Amino acid sequence: MTDQTPTNDSAPAEAQSVPQPAARQVGYAVIGLGELTLEELLPAWAVGKRSRLAAVVSDDHDKALRAARAYGLTEADAYSYDTFEELQSRPDVQAVYIVLPNSLHREYTERAARIGKHVLCEKPLAGSVEDAEAMVAACRDAGVKLMTAYRCQYTPLHWRARDLVQGGDLGDVKLIHSVNVQVEPDDGQWRLNRELAGGGSLLDVGLYSLNTIRFLLGTEPTSLWAQTHSTPGDSRFGEVEESVTWVMTFPGGVTAQCSCSYGAAHARTLDVYGSEGRLQLDPAFDYTNLNLRVHTPQAITEHRLKETDQFALEIDHFSACIQEGGEPFTPGEEGLQDQRLMDAIYHSARTGQTVTLDPVPGTDAFRGPLPARTPDARD
Repeated sequence: MTDQTPTNDSAPAEAQSVPQPAARQVGYAVIGLGELTLEELLPAWAVGKRSRLAAVVSDDHDKALRAARAYGLTEADAYSYDTFEELQSRPDVQAVYIVLPNSLHREYTERAARIGKHVLCEKPLAGSVEDAEAMVAACRDAGVKLMTAYRCQYTPLHWRARDLVQGGDLGDVKLIHSVNVQVEPDDGQWRLNRELAGGGSLLDVGLYSLNTIRFLLGTEPTSLWAQTHSTPGDSRFGEVEESVTWVMTFPGGVTAQCSCSYGAAHARTLDVYGSEGRLQLDPAFDYTNLNLRVHTPQAITEHRLKETDQFALEIDHFSACIQEGGEPFTPGEEGLQDQRLMDAIYHSARTGQTVTLDPVPGTDAFRGPLPARTPDARD
């Protein structure tokens, strides 16, 4: 039997309120006009409640000008990488959203901090632990906020899954299995360049599995083991790894097995196996059409929630933190922790050894205060 049952789920409330007047909304400059920005982020600002697009920054002036005009801005709101610091004189720009290759995240975070702008940075936080540490320090020293753009920690469906996992609806959690794979074309993509990306599929798609499992459990792994593989002779993977498989052990004996790849056909799944039921997210990490089912001996229950723009949710959460003086739920420290764990995964893959991790007490140890939550509309 399959039930389609409305739930008592809720999501971060910052993007569910009545839109604020434009003059009160937090103004953003988006840095980088690649596919993600043009197809997902710019439309998100158009539906945000606390946030508005105030400027664009690109090395392509014509592209910047087209994007600015398409969203009601003027030529004066289109900046280049060389003129970025001129944003310091724009009090209507309180924050930047960095959407650049991983190796550039540190540079633009530090530049933004120096001119007093808060920073929302696309994941992964950086291309290395060293860069991530420097970004956290730069923002702390400048007195500006740094948030890692983990959209899956702001969607209603992922919060419902977290509530089910942590609320005991599945009984005692025993096993978790997650797969995130896609075929990355060899078309000059920066993600296949180690200098720009810092790594391969792990830093890009594998990070979703790593971060979402940590979010669902609220705890940190105590050990991990990993291996990597790249198809011999495939020119795409001369610098970065094609596939990674790793196993993490969490407090209480929970074991999570994850796989990611740039060479396998699209799949994004996450399954949590408990003593009394199974939770299935499939797809688990897409921008739209997320699907959550819970399997128990009595029924298969499909949890349906009204779809909300994931990027608008995360951006409006950051805006609320800026307006109200709070700390982001996914601060720079959350991104730094994932960077350290990915470093440990690579170390295990190189050495073939299990890595024992320092114990981290408490729940949500690297996150800020829980976001305010209100009941979300239902399908």
